[in-house]
Amino acid sequence: MIFRYEYQGGVWVDLERPSEDEVREVMHEFSVSERIGTEVLSPTPLPLVAGDASTALLVLHFPIPRSDDGETKSQEIDFIVGEHFIVTVRYELVISLHLLKKLLETEMAVVGSTSVTTDVFLEILFTHLYTSVRDHISHSATQLTRVEQEMFDGRERQTVRSISDVSRDFLHLEAMLVNHEEPLARFLKTLGEHDFFGSSFGDRAARIAAERMHVTHLIRTYRAVATELRETNMALLETRQNEIMKALTIITIIVLPLELIAFIFGMHALGTPLAGNPNAFWIILAIMLGTCAVVALFLSRKRWI
Repeated sequence: MIFRYEYQGGVWVDLERPSEDEVREVMHEFSVSERIGTEVLSPTPLPLVAGDASTALLVLHFPIPRSDDGETKSQEIDFIVGEHFIVTVRYELVISLHLLKKLLETEMAVVGSTSVTTDVFLEILFTHLYTSVRDHISHSATQLTRVEQEMFDGRERQTVRSISDVSRDFLHLEAMLVNHEEPLARFLKTLGEHDFFGSSFGDRAARIAAERMHVTHLIRTYRAVATELRETNMALLETRQNEIMKALTIITIIVLPLELIAFIFGMHALGTPLAGNPNAFWIILAIMLGTCAVVALFLSRKRWI
């Protein structure tokens, strides 16, 4: 599927799940080298930068929201940029680019024309993509807020898995964005060296790099928050377990003397105290209650309860 958007002095061509004929048609239209054309015919597992005197290729992988299996997956986007054109190639639906196309179609229907140039549109494209990543981060941050509320509502055990899932999400996001750093810097440097867009492109390149840096910093911040929440959750779990162990220990301390008293008076030996007394049960019960009171007073004085 081929989408074309013409702007001042250039065109953006977006190829979604393209056939080999569609790729070769677009490569021929913009005189893109055979090497670059071959690279975009199939997915590339790692980031890539390539180019020649008139064209630059950048391959990046952008994260998408977690699927039902809890995994954060990625979508590849290939950028081919020349002085008067931008070609993007993708092998599946990318929501952020789909929304950008809808916005551009609406703008064309209302305004009819646009004054952006190729370098401006390239900045818009990257800003839109990194904004989509920022939205993904905000969604995960909302989950952190929910986990925090559950954690302090006494559901520490249930939140252990939730915190781990969110932390893993941020870890995968950070890994993907870190992999953008070196290829994106080389790609922008290549465009600057070829002088496709003039001296003003330096500022645009800096803003594109800053977008990536801002998103990466945001991920690291929320990863730190998730780490703190995990440590707090573990502390709450340990405190709760200590309280349970303390309660069980106190019960044991109180019950042991009662068991000893019951064992002594339960022996069927000659000379057992109160053996023939008709009120023996009530006397033994009073002794037990008195023992409980003494033990409880002792524990209270020691501030163990």
